[in-house]
Amino acid sequence: MTTALDFSYESRPARVVFRPGAAVSATPGEVARLGLHRVLVVCGSRGSAVARAVADALGDSCAGLHAEARMHVPVEVADRAVEVARAVGADGCVAVGGGSAIGLGKAIALRTGLPLIAVPSTYSGSEMTPVWGLTEHGAKRTGRDPVVQPRTVVYDPELTLALPVPLSVTSGVNALAHAVEALYAPDASPLVSLMAEEGVRAMAGALPLVAAAPDDLDARGRALYGAWLCGACLGATTMGLHHKLCHVLGGTFGLPHAETHTVVLPYALAYNASAAPEAIKALSRALATDDVPRTLRDLAGNLGAPRTLAELGLKEADLAVAAAQATAAAYPNPREVTASGVLGLLTAAYEGWEPRSDAVQ
Repeated sequence: MTTALDFSYESRPARVVFRPGAAVSATPGEVARLGLHRVLVVCGSRGSAVARAVADALGDSCAGLHAEARMHVPVEVADRAVEVARAVGADGCVAVGGGSAIGLGKAIALRTGLPLIAVPSTYSGSEMTPVWGLTEHGAKRTGRDPVVQPRTVVYDPELTLALPVPLSVTSGVNALAHAVEALYAPDASPLVSLMAEEGVRAMAGALPLVAAAPDDLDARGRALYGAWLCGACLGATTMGLHHKLCHVLGGTFGLPHAETHTVVLPYALAYNASAAPEAIKALSRALATDDVPRTLRDLAGNLGAPRTLAELGLKEADLAVAAAQATAAAYPNPREVTASGVLGLLTAAYEGWEPRSDAVQ
């Protein structure tokens, strides 16, 4: 007996330009297309050279370059960026870089309503979502607002050629996490599930190629394509326990964003596996495996990614605090979220146990 389809899907229109060299060659045209004349270019310190090239290509349309993006978007950093945008009379924002830069661009858009163009240089996927995040007093809060959704996303595989292999791997697994949680989200739909499965397949296939040959533009493009699909899944659905845990670990304990996603994902999936059989089936197809959590852990670990929360600097005494914070408020998740269950998950991730559903109770 088949089950009747019952779902809602809301499209969030955004223009995508995808080609090598597009950061410099296409961004000025996209700024003009939106009728913008004074855009503020924002980036982090690591991506300032690329952002400067984009700013130079914009010519008189660039009102300034603000290179102060930081991980997890501290509220004081966002406040400063908004001040700068207003001081230079910006009528738009171009965010060049990874999730931190795009997150800062979103903070500016949230506070000012200015249109945002994203030029991603990592695989975070943030550019495809209306999700924003700010960290204040050791806690990261997130929300959704259509105003922060980039109007245009310029994907340039050449920008990712300089992304170090370790960061390429963890950034790619961060993207995989979006697709994984979209597959068992309460607001999933057939279209999102298709994008999620294809995104996982593309990214998981690309990362070993990127690690073996970091200058392989085809592999880099394939990974960026996977990040696009995975990010679109994040933008269209509600995330669960995995993302909540990563926000707590990053916002409260300062753990690095992509690396935390990489360590936690196999354990969060093992925790939810028994309650998400259809998601496991889709992931098994995409990864060609009968053991999805272990395959995800091995994919990252075999390419040199960290395997434990201890490696990232978390202390054993932090585990109970993190578990309490992650269960303080209700949010959708396929399996019931309990303090003891989450503590077991975090302990397994801290010590590096084999990620099995029977071991994460």
